[in-house]
Amino acid sequence: MADKSYLGASNMLATLQRGAIPYIPFKSNSVQTHADRMAPKSELWSRMYHFYALNRAEFLQHYHKRSNVETTFHMIKAKFGQRLRSRTLTAQLNEALCKVLCHNLCVAIQSVHELGIETNFEAVTA
Repeated sequence: MADKSYLGASNMLATLQRGAIPYIPFKSNSVQTHADRMAPKSELWSRMYHFYALNRAEFLQHYHKRSNVETTFHMIKAKFGQRLRSRTLTAQLNEALCKVLCHNLCVAIQSVHELGIETNFEAVTA
């Protein structure tokens, strides 16, 4: 999923070559031919345009996953900061994963309190 600024045959092809379906919404002025030479755009671009036009609800269902991801990233950055302080790539990856884990714990705790869920974390011995 990407926003409209990435709409283009080369980006769609790169996405497809990596095994994904390019769910990129079309601009309101998108047309199926090049304006300067009236030649049809790429077959992939045309097929995705038809899918977008004829199956809008299904397309937007896939595309909506992007907004969920963007919201999660925003929440993590707002609570734990935008920068990673670690120097090495491995440490940065671990730091980012820790931020995600902490975010998930915060969401779980908030849900317990807001929804009144009973919790029991006592250790069970066999």
